[in-house]
Amino acid sequence: MIYWELFWSFVKVGIFCVGGGYASMPLIEAQVVQGHGWLTLQEFVDIFTISQMTPGPVGINAATFVGTKVAGIGGAVSATAGFIFPSFFIMLTLVWLMNKYGNIGAVRGLLNGLRAAVIAFIASAGFGFITLAIWNTEGIPEQFADFSWIGIIVLIVSLVAVRMKTSVIRLLCLSGVCGLILGILGLH
Repeated sequence: MIYWELFWSFVKVGIFCVGGGYASMPLIEAQVVQGHGWLTLQEFVDIFTISQMTPGPVGINAATFVGTKVAGIGGAVSATAGFIFPSFFIMLTLVWLMNKYGNIGAVRGLLNGLRAAVIAFIASAGFGFITLAIWNTEGIPEQFADFSWIGIIVLIVSLVAVRMKTSVIRLLCLSGVCGLILGILGLH
């Protein structure tokens, strides 16, 4: 039963995931954290971080890691298959339509219209991660004054590093090392 639930949950994510792995993160979070309660937000953020560091698309990696955490190897297969299932059949359908009719103006217009939604998905995921890092809460903080200076410093340094075109993998590794050191020192 859990394999079917994982498969179906990730089919729903895969159907509405337009714009790549980062756009899928709020959808995955809605399914696995809010919908089913399979993971806490902290576990989800950890899985998202690991998904960025491993080779392959972020969304597929996240599906695989969530599936593994929830139900082992079978869960990983179910979640990953569910995530790619809609894209696979949508692409087959689009290729068939393009070959048969040769007019992709309507399809191109549809995809152009979805850009704003993709930006909103990415912004939503970013907002959730920022509130977790700075206020250690999943939503809008109740007390804005109760924030983490370390979270703010890491956020600013990360934004500067991204602006300077630092490798995401290098940035994640350095952030992890800093977090480990701060945890050992009891400052985290």
